[in-house]
Amino acid sequence: MTTPNAYAHRRRSPNSPASAPSRPSSGKTDRHRLNRGGHRQLNSALYRGVIVRMRFHQPTIDYVARRTSEGKTKKEIIRCLKRFLAREIYQMVKARPDPAKAA
Repeated sequence: MTTPNAYAHRRRSPNSPASAPSRPSSGKTDRHRLNRGGHRQLNSALYRGVIVRMRFHQPTIDYVARRTSEGKTKKEIIRCLKRFLAREIYQMVKARPDPAKAA
């Protein structure tokens, strides 16, 4: 694993991770287009984590049901969950003590 400071440049970037939305400028639709740039392996791991949570994690199952009743598509729900999961993982990594400083 890397230290939280290894990705300090990405915290300031609006395009991190690959689940960051960009605004399409067509018509009256309120949709987002995903930025396909970024770390493909990270994006893939986030996707797999979200799919597993959607099936087995009760708070996520409840969230999906609520957002579906609000009219969101499965793609939009997955995008939101990926961003939430990325923030959650980042907070866990940031809270972990740095082994280089402990030595």
